[in-house]
Amino acid sequence: MSDYAITASAPGGPETFRRTEIATPEPGPGQIRLRQTAVGLNFIDAYHRSGTYPWPQPADLIVGSEGAGVVEALGAGVTGLALGDRVAYTQPLGAYASVRLIGADRVVPIPDGVSDAVAATLMLKGLTAHYLIHDCHPAQAGETVLVHAAAGGVGLLLGQWLAAKGVTAIGTAGGAQKGALAAGHGYAHVIDYDSADFAAEVTRLTEGRGVAAVYDGVGARTWRGSMQALAMRGTYVCFGQASGPITDFAFSDLAPKSARATRPSLFHFIADPAELRRRAAELFAAVADGTLRSEPHQTLPLDQAARAHADLEARRTTGATVLIP
Repeated sequence: MSDYAITASAPGGPETFRRTEIATPEPGPGQIRLRQTAVGLNFIDAYHRSGTYPWPQPADLIVGSEGAGVVEALGAGVTGLALGDRVAYTQPLGAYASVRLIGADRVVPIPDGVSDAVAATLMLKGLTAHYLIHDCHPAQAGETVLVHAAAGGVGLLLGQWLAAKGVTAIGTAGGAQKGALAAGHGYAHVIDYDSADFAAEVTRLTEGRGVAAVYDGVGARTWRGSMQALAMRGTYVCFGQASGPITDFAFSDLAPKSARATRPSLFHFIADPAELRRRAAELFAAVADGTLRSEPHQTLPLDQAARAHADLEARRTTGATVLIP
């Protein structure tokens, strides 16, 4: 069977995706060729496909930010890797393909006991969870924090990791089913933000104190309530915009709580290969010791990327989704 990628020729909806045959590429210096076995699905993929993030013209776009596979060929100068090694990665673009080239310094080994499917859906989401709670607001035992989209891929990891650190995590999710899923992944309280005022509920649950931090991957829909839910001198961390970008924020919105706000990007926290390896090692160690459970909740063929995107944007998914080339 020939190699292929799922491509889009112009920004648009999921229907823009096409299966495109590609030549099997040869790695250049410092690169490897990776035969992909699993690809993770993330909201950033939809941002790239839709044109929310800058579109790289004139080339057709191959979206996808995380994956796993087997090293199939080594470029000149590559050391520390061998043919047949299982590795995983997260990159801004290029994952929706049966095979790809990638810098050897951008992949990490998959430890024994971790499947390719789990590794492929852990790299972007798991490393995101790692830097959020270790760097953006280093969560401390005894604190209370709020996590939006608690039943999503990042949200389920955050709930477990925060609970293991002794942090009381309040999650928001849409509907009873998603709420129950989040409650089973470390959240002390889950608020259905489809039917309740989450800011008022947080105020009630914290007896008026508010939360030390809000980790928000939703954006436009949740940011104002998040400001209300913060404790004095709390931290608002906006790491995504699943409901659309925040367009009406002003610095004066921070003043009532003397709050801090940050809009980080994972790729700034793993640009250095050594930092990437350190974070990945800590992430996989948390999986190995049982701190994190991360089995994919949905599995689809890569050919069905359009369906996967439609389900993701319609909020029909929970946890992680893996696409199989």
